[in-house]
Amino acid sequence: MFEAVNADDALAVLETRPDVQAVVTDIEMPGALAGIEVVVTSRRQRPGPEDLLEQAAFLAKPYLPETVIQVIRKMATPQVVEAAPAVSGQAAGAT
Repeated sequence: MFEAVNADDALAVLETRPDVQAVVTDIEMPGALAGIEVVVTSRRQRPGPEDLLEQAAFLAKPYLPETVIQVIRKMATPQVVEAAPAVSGQAAGAT
């Protein structure tokens, strides 16, 4: 786990540590860039597998490491969505 005091520091960590697998950031950070810009810049520099930003979770402060890990694991686990059963006497998708 790495800590950055502002967006520039966060980007410096991401540039020098290709082993970083997840980024947790405030939306607003000190400095010229916002947290979302850290994520967008990181995506451009290091495209990877499924993007967890699209499944964003809001965490209450203070962040506890156990809570952050639990949320990341939950977000990284594929969710299975089952189709609703067809209404009796009608084929699924029939109008």
